[in-house]
Amino acid sequence: MNTIPITDLDLPELALYRERAETQLMHANEPEPGVFIAESPKVILRALDAGFAPLSVVVDEAQMDGEAAEVLTRVGEIPVYTAPEPVLRELVGYKMVRGLLCMMQRKQAPTTEAFVKDAKRIAILERVTNPTNVGAIMRSAAALGIDGVLLSADCSDPFYRRSARVSMGTVFMFPWAYLPENKSVAEVLEELRAQGWRSVAMALSERAHLLGDEELNRTEKLAIVLGSEGEGLQGETIAACDDTVMIQMYYGVDSLNVAAASAVAFWELRARS
Repeated sequence: MNTIPITDLDLPELALYRERAETQLMHANEPEPGVFIAESPKVILRALDAGFAPLSVVVDEAQMDGEAAEVLTRVGEIPVYTAPEPVLRELVGYKMVRGLLCMMQRKQAPTTEAFVKDAKRIAILERVTNPTNVGAIMRSAAALGIDGVLLSADCSDPFYRRSARVSMGTVFMFPWAYLPENKSVAEVLEELRAQGWRSVAMALSERAHLLGDEELNRTEKLAIVLGSEGEGLQGETIAACDDTVMIQMYYGVDSLNVAAASAVAFWELRARS
């Protein structure tokens, strides 16, 4: 193991751990795919299982023989930077979950065609910018029968540290892709319709009907479209969908958080024979 005690927080090799904004990590190696930081042993192990290459590790020295041990046996001779927890907190700016971070190489971004062609149920996210919501939606999609997720270019990165952790590493195993930056969700829905897809917007609208329509459940190919945390779907996106549905609410509550709503929708709209 290539263990390197951290004696200088300004080491260039640690720069991306300090400057961990999504865009900096995504574009770190352009024109090659960028990097991402995975946090906690379980999430890192899932990324390794999915074939992502580790580049370096930052670990709380107290965890090296504990929860981090299995990860450290699998990362080979990459740099393993160690320090006490207070030093690592100063480096990264927060208390690390399970005392372990791993910088990993991204793979080439998948295309929508990679999984949409043979799918029966997909989710499309428009402007979902909260990484916790993206991670939770990914986990629900994987668990509840969705074949893949498409994200508008302005969604939060599923590989962002918090997204990946909330998803319990599902983002590394589950099919997802960004939509082209030059296409709106409405334009993509038109393309999908030409390929035999029906689309349903999750939105509060006068034309919305309640979940539970058996006709939707029997639809062979269904795209479930969910919007941003505050404003929801754009008007043109709702108009481009074939149907609009909403979840029945009680006690004066008008809507659910988008991650909670996604789980309800995925279950209710799952493919049925």
